[in-house]
Amino acid sequence: MNGPSNPDVSYHHGWPAIYATSAYASIRQFRSFHPCKHHHFRVSWVRYIHGRTYHNRDDPHMRCEVVAIGTELLLGQIVDTNSSWIGEQLALVGIDSHFQVKVGDNFERMEHTIRQALKRSDAVICCGGLGPTQDDITREVIAAIMDVELHRDEAVIEKIREMFESRGRVMVNNNRRQADIPEGATLIAQMPGTAPGLVCPVGDKVIYAVPGVPHEMRAMMVGTILEDLQHRAGETAVIRSRVLRTWGNSESGLAEDLAERIKQLDAKGNPTLAFQASGMEGINVRITAKAVDETAAEAVIASEEEIIRSLLGDIIFGVDGQTMETVVLEMLRERGLTLAVAEGLTGGVLAARLSDMDEAMTIFRGGAVRGVFANASQAATAVRHDFGADVGLAVVAAQASDQQPAGTVFMHLDIRGGQHTQTVSLPGDRARFRNYAVINVLNFLRKTLATL
Repeated sequence: MNGPSNPDVSYHHGWPAIYATSAYASIRQFRSFHPCKHHHFRVSWVRYIHGRTYHNRDDPHMRCEVVAIGTELLLGQIVDTNSSWIGEQLALVGIDSHFQVKVGDNFERMEHTIRQALKRSDAVICCGGLGPTQDDITREVIAAIMDVELHRDEAVIEKIREMFESRGRVMVNNNRRQADIPEGATLIAQMPGTAPGLVCPVGDKVIYAVPGVPHEMRAMMVGTILEDLQHRAGETAVIRSRVLRTWGNSESGLAEDLAERIKQLDAKGNPTLAFQASGMEGINVRITAKAVDETAAEAVIASEEEIIRSLLGDIIFGVDGQTMETVVLEMLRERGLTLAVAEGLTGGVLAARLSDMDEAMTIFRGGAVRGVFANASQAATAVRHDFGADVGLAVVAAQASDQQPAGTVFMHLDIRGGQHTQTVSLPGDRARFRNYAVINVLNFLRKTLATL
């Protein structure tokens, strides 16, 4: 069976002969007796996915695009967490993913979107639109792209019926639509749900179709698709990333500080650097490396991290999921110190963040929250004594009598009698002002502790 000729999709040598089998051969069914009350047959379905090695004359790396399908995604009624999860999994197995798109439940727009994805990428994962209702048209769209007919697989219908019966329900006729399979496609067994997934060859490229239900999609990705993609790619490279979290410089400032290093890495191609603003939590610098295995990738990242740290210095406060408060609490723990805080403007936000990370309050002893503290240094010393802590930390807003510009914040540390102070000017409305004050006073504590 030769592949269809279509001007919108690049074809090379038609379909691989191995895909010319029908969908019936894609699932190997076997039955075995199991001792149970009524001695019924129990049916197990075993998927069998044929793979082929991918070759591209221009780019040695396989590219996979994600197309999330559903009008509800465009209306904001459902947040598309599937695409981000799929992207993460693709990166972990070394498959490049340069595009993720969303499209509503419209035949023409879906067909156009998937065809465009096939032009850009070697594999496309379509997520959603495999349900039993009339707006679930992913199967029909893919069949049109493949230029083949749909056929109804009776074995799939039987599997769906058994699922309903096992739950004490009756299958309705609409569910038969979920057994419509494009000719030449291979099934991915519907282990958790009623909709089987699909592996659909299009020339030397492939479309995967998976349900939009997250746990069903994940089962098919982990059980079938990731392995199949790696086999097609003919490589076992992995991609790993590490995020360096910074506070104290802007995104443009970081880019300027790292401009020469970025130029050097651009010439090498691996690893790469990227910046990500995280609001009031600072700017992230992400190092991404591709290598033959995880150990090699981590070694590349570690080497690059050392270089970045030498260039940026102490504005790097953490790695990956670390927050400013977790870093500060760990530094206090390492030094055998306990902490109490006095909040004159942050309304308990500082104490809440610290106590969330130290529920037993072994390091963070507590805090005092007031509308106004007359003096930051006195407040720090007083709260240290009141809670029996080694460190007293105060954050106080300037008052009119201080004759300071609007937004001025006084921060003071009393560390076993040693005094440290800093003044900052912060922007924003009341909520943002509070959060900026909290991250700044924690950073002040972090940098001071680093000198001890």
